[in-house]
Amino acid sequence: MVYSLAATTLTVAAPIGCDTSSAEGAERRAAGPGARPGVVVTGDDDEMLVLEVTAANRVVVRLPRVEVGQGVTTAVAMMIAEELDARLADVDIPLADARTKGNQYTGGSSSVSSLYGPARALAATARARLVTAAAQRWRLPARTLRTRNTMVVAPDGRSATFGSLTAVAAKVTRPRVSSKPKPASRHRVIGKPTTRIDARDIITGKARYAGDLKVAGAKPTVVARPPTLGGKIRTIDDRAARAMPGVRAVVRVAGGVAVVADTFHHAFKARDALRITWAPGPLAALSDAVIRSRLRAAVPRLGAAPSGSTQVTGEFEFAFVGHAPMEVLTAVADVRVDRAELWFSTQTPMDARDSIASAVGLPPSKVKVHVMRGGGSFGRRLSYDFAIEAALVAKAARRPVKLMWSRGDDLRHGAMRPATHHRIRASHKSGRVVAFAHATASVSEAWEREGTSAQGGVTSVVAPTGRIREAGPLPSDSGLYNFGRLSGDSGGVELAAIPLGAWRSVDSGTTRTVEEIMVDEIARSLGKDPVAFRRTALRSRAVRAVLDKAASAGSWGRTMPAGHGQGMAVHEEYGSCVACLIEIDATDPKNPRVTRAVMAADVGTAVNPRGLEAQLMGTTIDGISTVLRAGLHIDRGAVREGSFADFHYARQRHAPLHFEAHIMPSKGEPGGAGELGVPAAAGAVANAYARATGTKPRRFPLNF
Repeated sequence: MVYSLAATTLTVAAPIGCDTSSAEGAERRAAGPGARPGVVVTGDDDEMLVLEVTAANRVVVRLPRVEVGQGVTTAVAMMIAEELDARLADVDIPLADARTKGNQYTGGSSSVSSLYGPARALAATARARLVTAAAQRWRLPARTLRTRNTMVVAPDGRSATFGSLTAVAAKVTRPRVSSKPKPASRHRVIGKPTTRIDARDIITGKARYAGDLKVAGAKPTVVARPPTLGGKIRTIDDRAARAMPGVRAVVRVAGGVAVVADTFHHAFKARDALRITWAPGPLAALSDAVIRSRLRAAVPRLGAAPSGSTQVTGEFEFAFVGHAPMEVLTAVADVRVDRAELWFSTQTPMDARDSIASAVGLPPSKVKVHVMRGGGSFGRRLSYDFAIEAALVAKAARRPVKLMWSRGDDLRHGAMRPATHHRIRASHKSGRVVAFAHATASVSEAWEREGTSAQGGVTSVVAPTGRIREAGPLPSDSGLYNFGRLSGDSGGVELAAIPLGAWRSVDSGTTRTVEEIMVDEIARSLGKDPVAFRRTALRSRAVRAVLDKAASAGSWGRTMPAGHGQGMAVHEEYGSCVACLIEIDATDPKNPRVTRAVMAADVGTAVNPRGLEAQLMGTTIDGISTVLRAGLHIDRGAVREGSFADFHYARQRHAPLHFEAHIMPSKGEPGGAGELGVPAAAGAVANAYARATGTKPRRFPLNF
């Protein structure tokens, strides 16, 4: 830990294995310009958390993660408030700028689990020092003092706000009370369903996103892009665009032609006035049918099945899927000869800074990245292609810019989940599965955009050869089920100009979905109920418990009208597990409607059950979307979809009429939750549709 006195602020920081000088740098940034903190102790903590208690009695924690709607700021505020005995309303969680060391990665459903220990330890240490400071002021035994509502209280009723104690607390070297975090039995904030601390700001428009920023001189900017993926400029006539009112600059960049103007209206008008002849991209001869055929051919053979066994087989196809976060991608960039400063939402700020520095020819130390909240991500903001583009435009135009990718820009040229093909064979004998094989092929990226990888440092989600690489466990490599001999291989199809990116739940969103479909089909082949079969085949007691809870709460097996059906699926990942029961109305098989969703999850300690419920609800919508409706077509080298008018993500009318989430009680450490529910929801939707229609769905989304 690092403790310092800076003006009237008590700062407690946990640096990343840093020396005194780097710790002081962190403290100086925390306490404000010109502050000269005195470092008392240095320690080691990958999270580099910084906690301040200001004279105004505000508790401020600069968070090394990004808030993209998942509620991490609320969860961390709850951890801090719990250990400090502070009012939640007194806790502020601004986002930290890109740093030079440590862990600023937001992804893999890891934020709460990685911060749970460090954040509570940080706040508990600050509390011990504040109590000791009050004891010194009042000349009372520290053990007789209590903390509540962001203040220290004496037995005789005297009280002092934390802010009034900071100067004394900063000089405490040996706290007189324990600095250990509370046991779970004493938690009053953690585990209590809590409304997001930023909810009012979001709904009233006070919350600021990159598009809301007013950086001096930054002008609205848009880019004209090729009609096909990877297309190049042949000729350009920009005279009409340059002559239009409000236009400040027209510059060529790797992705097309950028227009800088006084307003976005002027910029879009001028962009449309450009006369560009485009050379087609490398996929101009390819469409979906050819890509699907290549993927099918690239799936490795499964090998021989055990002799004397009965086979249950299935082949499955998944389309490309766009991330389509509600807030379109926006970055503000100010690039000078000797320095650069950018503002955008990113899940990987340190990598982004280094790549931007390389792109504009500056050392990383001269590039400052301010992390903004994001209006959704689902993995899209792991890539920072739009920020690099903004920096290059600003450099070429010699002025600050506010670059915005339109919805069409992102759907047609941004990162997407790769298309995949799966081949599965389950072998059963004497009423039990004795072998389970799952082979897959995925589209992999075979090119790099000029100056930077289109992935932004994120590798292809499926290896071109060898074992399946997954973010989470599968029956074919982890033993989720007692399925005998397990095997799985993968192949790849390289397609030039396809920009790929990690999509929520990454590989598990497809691999686990089809495996849960196969579990239903195995049960059917054995003449068993799908839930009863899962109960006997699952290895994990925790997974069995969430299965039982979802089945009980959702009245599994109840009589359904004709054309209606129930489906169940489970998933285990990130140290957590979940079960999902779906009911569907497929009386019109071409327009099915999920009517009910029941989820049960065990995530260890649920810091904010209300936030967890929201996450599970969101993953249900993802499952509905990617199984029933939402995907991207490749049509002669171009992405056909360009807006929510044709990228058919679930709307309100497609959401379940009834949703409920059951959080299993646990005293364990928090696991991951943000991506957990996607495979279970998707598998349950597919299984419900199959039971309602008597079909075996094989291509997703079903409307393709």
